[in-house]
Amino acid sequence: GILDEQFLQLQQLQDETSPNFVSEVVNIYFHESEKLLRNLRSLLTDREFSDYNKMGIHLNQFMGSSSSIGAKRIRNVCLAFRAASDQNNRAGCLSALEVLEHEYCFLKNKLHELFQ
Repeated sequence: GILDEQFLQLQQLQDETSPNFVSEVVNIYFHESEKLLRNLRSLLTDREFSDYNKMGIHLNQFMGSSSSIGAKRIRNVCLAFRAASDQNNRAGCLSALEVLEHEYCFLKNKLHELFQ
């Protein structure tokens, strides 16, 4: 699946006092993820790009937030992206970014279906 047991734990935190808890957490995740994806793309499309450290910081944020909602496929892509970044491998980073954007869209569509 696209989600792990962390998502089930999130669902268990939702009750009658906070009936929209999971969708609110997921919406915050989407909002922050869109910013991180824009930042990553912006870094990589800059011809003068050399700040792999900054990219690593964005990737760590993305991995952490993805882990917190149980988005294991995105977390795994971030790990591969991070490996390319640690090797200053721009082509590998661009390739990983495309996979990351694809997985993110897939997750977003699946979660939107879930909350309909």
